[in-house]
Amino acid sequence: MRLLSSIFLCAVLMTIFLNSEVYSQSLKSEIRNLSEGADMIVTGKVVDQKSQWNSEKSRIYTNVTIQVDEFLKGSNNQNRIIISHLGGEVGNVGETYSHIPNFANDEEVLVFVKKSDKDESLSVFEGEEGKLTLYQDKTTGEKVTSKNVKASEMKKEIKNYVEMK
Repeated sequence: MRLLSSIFLCAVLMTIFLNSEVYSQSLKSEIRNLSEGADMIVTGKVVDQKSQWNSEKSRIYTNVTIQVDEFLKGSNNQNRIIISHLGGEVGNVGETYSHIPNFANDEEVLVFVKKSDKDESLSVFEGEEGKLTLYQDKTTGEKVTSKNVKASEMKKEIKNYVEMK
């Protein structure tokens, strides 16, 4: 019985270890793809959101203004960027779309941004995968991402991918 318990414990520990390694590699691969595909990568704070109808009044778009703290890739030589996305609320009408990231005022974010070839407007690259919320870890005081990775490590990794390209 004791041997069986030991084997079971080892199997559980190996499963946990292997899954964390796979997750770690998967996250690194995701960050690499986002870093290589984005035109701009920024950290900053959401300072404003405005939703409006398109000219045909068939869709709602929201413009999210981000006060930029740091450009990790690209730049527009300004301290604010405006990201547009489908969805939002105008009056008592709301539209939501799957895979479109949600933003909140005063939210600290790390965003992978793509420029439109048509009109130079900015959007989040790869939808909700391209936006990470930054939180203050109450224990360490460090900023961490919504994927529970230290923001400093994530930024270092992004900069390495950007420099390799």
